[in-house]
Amino acid sequence: MSVKITSVAKQLPQFSRTTDEIIPFLKIWLTGQEERFQRKVLKIFENAGVEKRYSIMDAHEVFLNTSFEEKNDIYARESIKLAESALTKALKKAALNPQDIDYIITVSCTGIMIPSIDAYLINKLQMRQDIVRLPVTEMGCAAGVSGIIYANNFLKANPNKRAAVIAVESPTSTFQLNDFSMVNVVSAAIFGDGAACVIVSSYEEDEGPKIIDEAMYHFFNAEKMMGFKLTNTGLQMILDKSVPETIAEHFPKIVYPFLEKNNITIHHVDHLIFHPGGKKIVQTVETLFGSLGKNIDDTKEVLKLYGNMSSATVLYVLERFMDKKLPKGDVGLMLSFGPGFSAQTVLLEW
Repeated sequence: MSVKITSVAKQLPQFSRTTDEIIPFLKIWLTGQEERFQRKVLKIFENAGVEKRYSIMDAHEVFLNTSFEEKNDIYARESIKLAESALTKALKKAALNPQDIDYIITVSCTGIMIPSIDAYLINKLQMRQDIVRLPVTEMGCAAGVSGIIYANNFLKANPNKRAAVIAVESPTSTFQLNDFSMVNVVSAAIFGDGAACVIVSSYEEDEGPKIIDEAMYHFFNAEKMMGFKLTNTGLQMILDKSVPETIAEHFPKIVYPFLEKNNITIHHVDHLIFHPGGKKIVQTVETLFGSLGKNIDDTKEVLKLYGNMSSATVLYVLERFMDKKLPKGDVGLMLSFGPGFSAQTVLLEW
């Protein structure tokens, strides 16, 4: 029995702005700040490698002095809509009905909801009453791959079952209006909102790339490298500037033993399905793999078109590969990083 990814579908929020369109709002936000600092912030946005960002709020709402409660209310309302659309699209791609899903995993870290998004989806789509639920709330950017790993383990133990992994994120909801730190600026420059859904199956007749193996790698003593601090004004981003260098340092220990365990090397990997954490991380990965003849063009394109949407982003990259109808036997390596600090990997074979 093999576990396969049968479909992937994305859903974007209704609002979007190019970087050029965001600059006027930034200038208003920066009013009263030192001129040199203002120039630096604008340069960060212009050089972030992100041409467009989507959001559950229009730009003027992001820069309004809304409370944590107001922003979280918008997050809850819009996240349900995005999740429902992504799940519906993924089911349609796989020619399935909502009742065909036995296990539902929802991942998000940019807002707070109890009950979690999956409860609303079960009611809205009249899914199975015995469906197994798993909300994942604190894995950050890694959670898209984490969700696939959890689905894979459930399905390996349960033949003839299907799982839906739904990632919904709104980093713009975490923008801190009165925080002029570099962390707040950089996160605003690279992040955007979005949702995606992956259908995973252990039915023999279902088609799609097989999950050959998966793994998690945990960095010791790196808990404070990335995450959120819960403040009175919302979720305040934590993002250490050493993240790209730390990832580069650990890359050989993350990738090569994992591939060796599966009796292959990096030369056998045809496709790198990597999470675009930001321009610096993308450059770090390119430096490591470019010399081996590997590219992350799809990762770069997703960053450019949408920004980093936390857990959903790597699923946007995966969708691009799924849509290519790759040749049988092609091997893909999925990889994302998140708070903890940790790396999550999945090996796929078409």
